[in-house]
Amino acid sequence: MWVFLNDRFVRKEEALVSVFDHGFLYGDGVYETIRSYGSRIFMRDQHLARLRRSAEAIGLTIPIPEGDWPTLLHEAMRRNDVGNDRHDAYLRITISRGEGEIGLDPSLCPKPTVVIMTKPLQPLPARLFEEGVALTVARTRRNLPEALSPQIKATNFLNNILAKRESIAAGTFDSLLLNWRDELTECTISNLFFLSEGALRTPALDCGILDGITRGIVIQLAQEEGLAVQEGHYRLQDLQQAAECFLTNTSMEIMPVGHLDSLTIGGGKPGPVTRLLQARFVAGRTRFLEPSA
Repeated sequence: MWVFLNDRFVRKEEALVSVFDHGFLYGDGVYETIRSYGSRIFMRDQHLARLRRSAEAIGLTIPIPEGDWPTLLHEAMRRNDVGNDRHDAYLRITISRGEGEIGLDPSLCPKPTVVIMTKPLQPLPARLFEEGVALTVARTRRNLPEALSPQIKATNFLNNILAKRESIAAGTFDSLLLNWRDELTECTISNLFFLSEGALRTPALDCGILDGITRGIVIQLAQEEGLAVQEGHYRLQDLQQAAECFLTNTSMEIMPVGHLDSLTIGGGKPGPVTRLLQARFVAGRTRFLEPSA
């Protein structure tokens, strides 16, 4: 495996970061995960724009010029034999505050650390999309957005990890987090949608969620199909009474949800609206890919 580290590609064994890196010491950094379909990267510019917004929000200067990113990402795919007819690519960009003396002052770190990793994207089992997955309502609450903005895609992921441990213990696909007001927010790595009274509903951004890129695409596709889409403040009982439910993120696209703890949602299987949006996503995703080389 080849990894891009700071200014060059190195072998995995040489991709070493200092123990004094503030990303390691304090979780001080930002990241993005991106995928390709074949050789074309999905929503490349939108992911890179969000990376820049996250970095700006924590006062971190990205040392790679904006125009260099496409070449670097494709070189990472080429070196690792992914992003081709055989393997879609999973890419992760990590930018930490960098190496510096121990202490919280960002000025202790003169130079950020930049890492690009890529590997074959491992699709989830087809049966999950056919049958739907089960969720656990986490006891862990979503971070208060005034304390840590969910729009910063930060490397400090402990809030999500604690919730993920709960789903692992329960033997479910993932955990659903509520916020400090007992409102629905999102799962550990995905946004939430549900169908209720003929409308497709999803928690509003001010509930404390990340503005997911695939979330935005699904809203667009639903509106193009004439579906009413509402972003709002919802409670657990709203989801418990839903006719359908699904999750969205870049790597898994649209994942149906059939169970919430011991409760069956709808018929426990993907519903017609979920199926429609899955089909529309697959049929139209080329318009969300970067231009062909």
